[in-house]
Amino acid sequence: MQYAILYNSASGNTQLVAEALERALTNEGAEVALAKIAHGGAAEALVASNAATADAVLVGFWCDKGSCTQDVADVLAQLGGKRVFLFGTAGFGGAPEYFERILAGVREKLPEDAEYLGGAMCQGKMGAGIRHRYEGMLAEHPGDERIQAMIDNFDAALAHPNDDDLSRIADAAKAALGL
Repeated sequence: MQYAILYNSASGNTQLVAEALERALTNEGAEVALAKIAHGGAAEALVASNAATADAVLVGFWCDKGSCTQDVADVLAQLGGKRVFLFGTAGFGGAPEYFERILAGVREKLPEDAEYLGGAMCQGKMGAGIRHRYEGMLAEHPGDERIQAMIDNFDAALAHPNDDDLSRIADAAKAALGL
């Protein structure tokens, strides 16, 4: 079996997941082509990953305002007739329902004739600038429980993606692909 893994990663979180998927599928005896989706590079990533001839395409994204980036959407739009598994990372999260909402929205960017095999997500660490912004917000609004929850989430996200996240997503992909 031949699989294409395409991913877009801003901070390295989704790249870690993509590389874990590559290892997991290769360990199952699959042929895997891995390609990063650069800004404005949907066509190049599709070619580099051999997506046109792959038995299935795995597409990874980082959560951008509750969805994927336009570059990932451009890749998804080209996957008509393909079997597709989605994976992603989000700074907020931890709740399966939240991840399912994101996956459902990203799935809508697939052409109608693409076969959606499923998806999996995990939390991912965020840049230090985000915590500084939250701290500034808390300084302006001391005791604000919502802002404190955002800081707590930021701190929890620092440990992700971890080995359990990577294994869970790899297992979900293997199951979806019948491996």
